[in-house]
Amino acid sequence: MPLITAPYVAPPSTGEPPGGTPIPLPEIGYATARYTDPTGTVWPLTDWDAGWWTLAEGVSGLGAVSYDLTSDPHPRGGARLRHAQPQPRTIVWPLFVQGATHVEFLERWRALATAFTRTLRENPDGSRTPGVLEIARPDGTRRQIEVYYLDGFEGQAKQGYYRDSDSAIIQLWCEDPYWTDPTPQQLHRETGALSSFFIPYPSVSSSQVLGATTVDIGGDTTVWPTWVITGPASSITFTQTDTGEAFTLNPSAPAVGHGNLLAGEQVIISTDPPSVRFQNGDNWIGGINWPAASLWGLRPGPNDVTFALSGSGPGSAVDLVYYLRHETA
Repeated sequence: MPLITAPYVAPPSTGEPPGGTPIPLPEIGYATARYTDPTGTVWPLTDWDAGWWTLAEGVSGLGAVSYDLTSDPHPRGGARLRHAQPQPRTIVWPLFVQGATHVEFLERWRALATAFTRTLRENPDGSRTPGVLEIARPDGTRRQIEVYYLDGFEGQAKQGYYRDSDSAIIQLWCEDPYWTDPTPQQLHRETGALSSFFIPYPSVSSSQVLGATTVDIGGDTTVWPTWVITGPASSITFTQTDTGEAFTLNPSAPAVGHGNLLAGEQVIISTDPPSVRFQNGDNWIGGINWPAASLWGLRPGPNDVTFALSGSGPGSAVDLVYYLRHETA
């Protein structure tokens, strides 16, 4: 692997406001950055006053996703693309760390190293909690990506370094190579008060009707939504009309045995990773109509979907929550 080096950059004589000032980053232009470690502690990466900051020269891995292409030979020559598989992303992020004394520098160096390597510690259940790298633009937009420490938090072994300053060329590995917008997108559909068709004639609006609707998805790739179902309801079916993919939740299924959802009771269905939880945390994954079920995603552009609630009444509702996903930072 080639060695990536970055020159010393002295901080300006005056401090910048909290959060730092936008710096030029390859592939995305001027931006500010911060890292949130698995404990929730936020580490600014472009703030001179913090005692460490990003070296713009050497930042990489913020551009378009890398794909592994699968093809089939074509009888007339060449090949035809069969599948494109997104590959994990590696981000290179050089940091310069300094202190007024060796002890201050060492405290900062050690704390930053722990903040990044903590992503590799196992939780009691055997899982690991990633950190989150966030890139913010001067216009206020932000994009995030989950990261795990891979390599690089070591000094440059240059004369005079590691006394009161040094730089680390950190490599961060990303399971999901896509960047996400941290602002959730939401869609709410609710059943209005039920009344006789004849007395009086009903008046309804799109925000009160469960049924067919179109969800227009921005971003660059498929999003995997979370569904929140609020009772009353005896059965709930979600259908992606364009593809025919569908899944049904039955609260009375033997694996669940709850019975109909009562007014105000909620179930949360996550499509990635697949999860079905009742409001108290009980696992209701057995209430899905496996193996026919498909917990489908929403592709960029318009998506025609249908929500069908049996046994619904006043207060029955479906909330769709998702985060836009992007190729680049």
